[in-house]
Amino acid sequence: MAGMDHAPPPFFKRGPAPLALLTFYIAVSVAIFVVDLRFKSLELLRQSIALVVDPVQRVAQTPGSLVDYAATYLQGMRAMQQENLELKNAQLATAPNLQRLAQLEVENERLRKLLSVKEREKANGQVTQILYTARDPFSRKVIVDKGQQAGIIAGQPAIDEAGVVGQVTRVFPFSAEITLITDKDQVVPVQVVRTGQRSVVFGLGNGQLELRYMPANADIQPGDVLVTSGLDGIYLPGFPVAKVVNIERDSAYSFARIFCVPVAGVENFGEVMVLTPRQALPDRPPESASRATANDGQRVKKKRMAKN
Repeated sequence: MAGMDHAPPPFFKRGPAPLALLTFYIAVSVAIFVVDLRFKSLELLRQSIALVVDPVQRVAQTPGSLVDYAATYLQGMRAMQQENLELKNAQLATAPNLQRLAQLEVENERLRKLLSVKEREKANGQVTQILYTARDPFSRKVIVDKGQQAGIIAGQPAIDEAGVVGQVTRVFPFSAEITLITDKDQVVPVQVVRTGQRSVVFGLGNGQLELRYMPANADIQPGDVLVTSGLDGIYLPGFPVAKVVNIERDSAYSFARIFCVPVAGVENFGEVMVLTPRQALPDRPPESASRATANDGQRVKKKRMAKN
């Protein structure tokens, strides 16, 4: 019986200690986070996961969408009838001006060609439906129902019927992420309509914006409307962005603190239009470039002859 005095095997086989596992998983998570942030190496994996999860998210949202649709349909019938009557009256009131609009557009185009004025870029795009907001509570982002299959690319601006909503920052196969102008990482070059002054607005992350780099004695008032200036090459000029609501002036600082609220419904769910990217500026023709080079050479020769 001497061979029976060994200890019996444990009933449960224990692995590494919980603290060791926790330390290992934390280290792996931090390493993956640093690698992705530094080299963007997980973008393909992220898009693959989004491609798989997208149908599941749409199915999960179907019951709520149906309930919301039914409630909106029942509540909006009477409002739609009233709005239809008002629109008919407004159409009759504006009919004389609308009949002259086509003729005025043709005349305007002819005058612009006569004066050799460059035509304004036309705003084209496609309408997308906002599906849901991003999961990050510290950002202001929404997900729309069109992505790479619809030709959406990162950098395209997004607007609604009132003004600028944001900009496409990430694209997936069947959806896209739009960062709203109220996000802390979003900046939009703007121009004050009343005075023509140019500056930039920064999102504050709380539904408001701040107009920065304006002198303390700048001619700006509450109620002033800000529109896109078009200097960034992304947004077309003239789209409403925000309205000034509060101004803090302090003689101790060179710049005033100017707070604004967005004109568009950036915090509301609905449809937005993703505009096509702006056209790149045309390069200088080869002939004009060669002429400019020849003129520069003649100027250099004249300067050398004058020195001698």
